[in-house]
Amino acid sequence: MLLEKTKLPGLPKFFIFSPFYERFYSHQSFDSVTYTKLVQNSTKSGCMLHGKLAHTQIIKSAFKPCLFLLNNLLNMYSKAGEMDVAHRLFDKMSKPNLVSYNSLISGYNQMGAFDKAMQVFVEARKACLKLDKFTYAGAIHVCAQNGDLKLGKLIHGLIVVRGLVEKAYLTNSLIDMYFKCERADQARFLFENSKELDAVSWNTLIAENISKECANEACGLFFEIQTQGLKPSKFTFSSMLKACNAVEDFVYGKQIHAQVCKYNLQSDEFIGSALIELYSLMRSTEDGLKCFRSTPMQDIVLWTSMIAGYVQNGQFESALYLFYKLLASGGRPDEFVTSNVLSACADLATARLGELVHGHAIKSGLGNFRIVQNSQICMYAKCGDMDSADLTFQETENPDVVSWSVMICSYAQHGCARGALNLFGLMKEFGILPNHITFTGVLSACSYGGLVEEGLQYFESMKDYDVEASVEHYCCVVDLFGRAGRLAEAENFILTSSFKDNPVIWRALLSSCRVYKDTVTGKRAARKVIELEPQEAASYVLLRNIYADAALEPLAASVRELMQQRGVKKKPGLSWI
Repeated sequence: MLLEKTKLPGLPKFFIFSPFYERFYSHQSFDSVTYTKLVQNSTKSGCMLHGKLAHTQIIKSAFKPCLFLLNNLLNMYSKAGEMDVAHRLFDKMSKPNLVSYNSLISGYNQMGAFDKAMQVFVEARKACLKLDKFTYAGAIHVCAQNGDLKLGKLIHGLIVVRGLVEKAYLTNSLIDMYFKCERADQARFLFENSKELDAVSWNTLIAENISKECANEACGLFFEIQTQGLKPSKFTFSSMLKACNAVEDFVYGKQIHAQVCKYNLQSDEFIGSALIELYSLMRSTEDGLKCFRSTPMQDIVLWTSMIAGYVQNGQFESALYLFYKLLASGGRPDEFVTSNVLSACADLATARLGELVHGHAIKSGLGNFRIVQNSQICMYAKCGDMDSADLTFQETENPDVVSWSVMICSYAQHGCARGALNLFGLMKEFGILPNHITFTGVLSACSYGGLVEEGLQYFESMKDYDVEASVEHYCCVVDLFGRAGRLAEAENFILTSSFKDNPVIWRALLSSCRVYKDTVTGKRAARKVIELEPQEAASYVLLRNIYADAALEPLAASVRELMQQRGVKKKPGLSWI
């Protein structure tokens, strides 16, 4: 009773164990109830030291623990991830019951040791125990994670035989398993024909639709939840906000926010993070900051979302200031925060500050995270320090496609065409498949290096890697022709492409026309851009400059008059000077 009474709100975690210490040091004896409560408190608080001390005392005192106490010890070690200790304890149990097996299965699943979890499930069946919904759910989770549809169906059959198929807990596990095994038809059939469904069932279906980029279907399910009279949970709202963010449906996103406030869930960290992302996409970081501040428990996910929001909106100084606030509050940045802060340093070209963040990452044990290393490479390259970028790349163990692509793009941007192409060849030798960003860097390198024929070959080779050419790649090819003065070929390339109605690609040609003072091609390109974007001042200005450079002042003046007639105004540039 004394141990139970000390569990008062607001007290430090260790305080609940003080009666145990008093009795321990006074060499008083303990009973099963005291040990059990101590182990349970240790499990809840996450303070393993005290639970281990109790276990040690049990062994030293030759006390014979009951099965209930042993199961609590087993649960403590399993939840702490110490599965070797947990399994040794299990092996020493004379008659483990179903709770014992369930604790082991849950622990192995938590640690990602799915094959071992399945072995324990098989042992439980051999022990002729009457398996419950938790045992079967643990086995179904293994099948879901391993993508083992055959075994999953077999366990589904066992569940039906046991008469547990109508349990919502198991239905949810089965729906998740079928989705993960790419059998959406069976998952939906199970969902539509289940008599007992709860909010988790709907959440699973919503989350699956979002993962498959079917945001509209997810929104329909959310509406149906409410018509069924079910109360949406924090996971439902979090998923729905992600759906709104995916399709950039900001109006519906704000409506979801209103419902979040209605159910008083705005203080939840996951919902807060999704709301920050929503307002960041809306370019309303002020509203995002309000969501950040209104969340009482600001975990690292929230800090990451807010810092990332600032970086995405070009508010790099605000991102760095928030990073400073995180450090000042005693918070520990993770690899995602560090990556975003390095991106801010890169865009501000503040090499010194980037070096400090790099040093902090190493000191914090984050230096070997791939996402941090890739951001470091990008930061040094954008700051013009290719030696440090190259050194970081060489120190990266098993660089991925992002690492290689960042280096290739960096070499291209610094005019080292041959270096970028050599790196691309080396990348293929290492068996790394290029992606669309890799080819953007390669094509840019060919453009800067005047390697037209080689660039065209690389462009054609994209099909070999199943990389679909985007407007960015087409712009690179137009620039490739344009820099070489082959403007007619560039224009023909645009006209035969699937992006002939995209203003960006015509603007790339227009820029090349100005360099070579080609007023004829430039006029055609400008007309097309103006037709597609009649209120975009940049196209008018480019055409006017082409005429002015060619000493065709009357034509330049006519473009200026056209701008005035259409009310097109050139936005004035800004300078720090």
